[in-house]
Amino acid sequence: MLSREENELVCRTGPGTPMGEFMRQYWIPAMLSSEVPAADSDLVRALVLNEKLIAFRDTHGKVGLIQNHCPHRGASLFFGRNEEAGIRCVYHGWKFDVSGACIDMPNEPAESDFKQKVKAVAYPTQERGGVVWAYLGPLSPPPPLPDLEANMLEGAQAFAIQHDHNWLQVLEGTIDTVHAVFLHAGSIRAEEQPPDTFAQWELRQRATAFEGIDTPVGACYAARRDASPGHNYWRIAQFMMPFYGMSPASGGLLGAGPSALTACVPMDDEHTLYVKFAAVGVDQNRPSRGNRTQTGGWRLLPNSTDWHGRFLSEANTDNDYLLDRDVQRRNEGNNGYTGIPGGRQQDRAITSSMGTIYDRSQEHLGTTDLLIIRTRRRLLEAVRGFTDAGATPPGSINPELYRVRSGQALLPKDVDWVAATEDKRKAFTEHADLDWSLTRSNRFAGV
Repeated sequence: MLSREENELVCRTGPGTPMGEFMRQYWIPAMLSSEVPAADSDLVRALVLNEKLIAFRDTHGKVGLIQNHCPHRGASLFFGRNEEAGIRCVYHGWKFDVSGACIDMPNEPAESDFKQKVKAVAYPTQERGGVVWAYLGPLSPPPPLPDLEANMLEGAQAFAIQHDHNWLQVLEGTIDTVHAVFLHAGSIRAEEQPPDTFAQWELRQRATAFEGIDTPVGACYAARRDASPGHNYWRIAQFMMPFYGMSPASGGLLGAGPSALTACVPMDDEHTLYVKFAAVGVDQNRPSRGNRTQTGGWRLLPNSTDWHGRFLSEANTDNDYLLDRDVQRRNEGNNGYTGIPGGRQQDRAITSSMGTIYDRSQEHLGTTDLLIIRTRRRLLEAVRGFTDAGATPPGSINPELYRVRSGQALLPKDVDWVAATEDKRKAFTEHADLDWSLTRSNRFAGV
């Protein structure tokens, strides 16, 4: 567990906080490109790390991310005009480009050079794989974007959903993989699965043993279960600084291709933008796992212009995530254990039920919480090293450290999983020696 002081340290991400300043050293997936779909399209209110910003795509197609309040008298630039390569405040006509430079000040005399002395706070952006990345840190020029395989390959896509609670709860739910056989599959029996498959081994042995290692950019861990004679079934997950998670299921068969991953981006301390990255259709030999171009049945409501009005789900705290007690009583199928439709909704219901910021001094962690413990330790060490000694945050200027994969594997009992999977945990590689028969499943895909 964390002390209350440690809990505050890792959960609070506003400007000036240790974690907030730490996260600002990284490129942040701030929004989806689809939110600003065309040149001179509507302005968008965006919360990023407790900072209110206005997003716009200018006449040339470049995305700007600029301070909410006009530097003149503080009117919100959300009400501005997006026109002719800039955003114009409708109060007095001051106009700013994507860099924050004031390019027009029509209420000042023509001979005035005052506009040369005024600049709005604006952050560099890049687009890749359907995501608008923003750099809120001090380096100029900014470091390269992280080498996230699922965000770089042809077919890269991104989806988002909002959580009404702290970012760390969302992250810990993502990297806590042992919950899958309960929360997502508590009603599914091992005997319903094809013999000698990942799904059967996982459901047959819901308790498991864990091992973990630190990595240059975070942590990796593996859950071990007995499998076919002389072999272990391993589920391997990744945490990457500052808020990325890769579950074993998101990688499928280890080494098969790019692992999907998620970013748990703090909007503010009580709201999180959950961004999922997936490279769709890059491996045509992979057995189908359903239409991965969809958002998993999230059924989002239309975005509003409110600060918290983006990517809201039909299933939410106000309606108990569409909990159906009759479905729960029948205890059948993927939703029967909880009565809540859909794996992401089940996850959101649980992490939301902890409250907006859970007090981790009250919890009791067990052996299966190994990656949770290791991730917290890594975060605390990294933030303290950055704050106290000026150490460079892991991975912030080393994009190659993000070239990793997660997934599932069958290994002989006498081999070391770390050494045996080293090559298959590397991104941007191809492996021909993969046994696809292990991935057969009747109803359970190892969420």
